[in-house]
Amino acid sequence: MSENKKRIKKIINLLNTKYKNPKTALHYKTNHQLLVATILSAQCTDKRVNEVTKDLFKKYKKVSDYAKVSPGEFEKSIRTTGFFRNKSKNIIAASKMIVEKFHSRIPDKMEKLILLPGVARKTANVILSEAFGKNEGIAVDTHVRRLSQRLSLSQNSNPDKIERDLMDHTAQNEWRRLSNLLISHGRAICSARNPKCSACILKKDCPSAFSFDK
Repeated sequence: MSENKKRIKKIINLLNTKYKNPKTALHYKTNHQLLVATILSAQCTDKRVNEVTKDLFKKYKKVSDYAKVSPGEFEKSIRTTGFFRNKSKNIIAASKMIVEKFHSRIPDKMEKLILLPGVARKTANVILSEAFGKNEGIAVDTHVRRLSQRLSLSQNSNPDKIERDLMDHTAQNEWRRLSNLLISHGRAICSARNPKCSACILKKDCPSAFSFDK
């Protein structure tokens, strides 16, 4: 086993002791609700998304409801998530495609998911892992990106390249858990501003800890 693989394995083991059952913080009951929530979460906190979807999911229950709604009406419901016009356009267009091309069912393959408007690899990875239990990649959000750089798990800033670096040094069955562990730790300890290095279980293994504690 390479040094990089040994190191990331140690990081996973340490985080496992702190976060027993890491999973997405987004609230949803159906695969389509997960898709909608994940699209809304771009440049928005999960807390805010959950506040918005609490009423949104009561108002729009079926995929066809989203496919038929007018953009102006839908924008009003999601305005506080930011970039609401683009998100509205993508959610409506994706819902129409799901109805027309996929018989109202969310596809369970990467190559089909990324055909949906508003769905790139990160969103597709979330859907595949959370909804279908498939590890085809690693969802790289802002937390995963930040921690990968701080922990020197990747020297890249591009999410696709970070994903490849992480995939190269971990077993496929660890991909979903690794993403959720890093996200959980990013929320709880390793925030973008003022990370709590003194309380971090990874402090001894983090090249950035000293600089943040100065």
